[in-house]
Amino acid sequence: MIETKTETEVSGSGTTSALLPLTVIIPVRNEARNLPRCLESLKSVGEVYVIDSQSTDDTAAIARSHGAKIAQFHYAGGWPKKRQWAMDTLPLAYDWILLLDADEVLSPELASEIRDAIQDPRTDGYYIALQMYFLGRRLRHSGASFWKLSLFRKGLGRYECRLQDQDASMADMEVHEHVVVAGATRKLIHPLVHHNVESFSRYIQKHNEYSNWEARVWLDANRNGDGDIQPSLWGTQAQRRRWLRRRFLSLPGSPLLFFFYKYVFSLGFLDGVPGLVYCAMQGIQFFHIKVKIYELRMGRN
Repeated sequence: MIETKTETEVSGSGTTSALLPLTVIIPVRNEARNLPRCLESLKSVGEVYVIDSQSTDDTAAIARSHGAKIAQFHYAGGWPKKRQWAMDTLPLAYDWILLLDADEVLSPELASEIRDAIQDPRTDGYYIALQMYFLGRRLRHSGASFWKLSLFRKGLGRYECRLQDQDASMADMEVHEHVVVAGATRKLIHPLVHHNVESFSRYIQKHNEYSNWEARVWLDANRNGDGDIQPSLWGTQAQRRRWLRRRFLSLPGSPLLFFFYKYVFSLGFLDGVPGLVYCAMQGIQFFHIKVKIYELRMGRN
């Protein structure tokens, strides 16, 4: 069931018109702490869909109070997952889609840039940089900044599927799959602000699910392929990150090496205590993936 309550801007003539003519899709589950800041930044957007997974906190009420449309997603395993399901299923009103997480914020500068960018008939998708805040501090190093193809024309963007056989233990939304756009793409200048205010326990809980997914993807890489984006040291940022992760996973002591790469070579030590914690958690995440790959292999023997 979709609950609708749209928020529009009223012009001086009394007619309604969206200041930013696009549809924003936000996947959520118990995001009551993060969601208000995100929705506050979207007041000028024509349509906002909050895709909920039966939250038990005030997530749905917060979405309603900000005029967002709510769709409940009941994941039964397999593919598609939450964002792709929303793009395939919901009656989206606009020709452009912007994908946001509940802990991301659309700045006025980025909104203005998007307003101009979607008028360009030669471009079908845009990469947007992520400006990450972790434990109350902006991470300027640590390898925490990356580009996401978050804005694209409806019908021309879709998620790659890297694993068909999935279940709820691996999260009900896309983890490290990327959007692939059938058309020309370029980068925007202004970033999205990623400002997570959830507890550290919640952070660990989410990444436990992500490592379940990662272990299955990397164990079954030969059978499932790598999706549409192939690992390549000389390719895009997403291809390089995928290439590096695959090489690191095959090395003895890779969790420690990955931490060293993030903390030393990516200058994570310059980000203070939050940088240390972030880089350490990246290494621990790598360790979890390797242990879960080992566990899966043992179960198949």
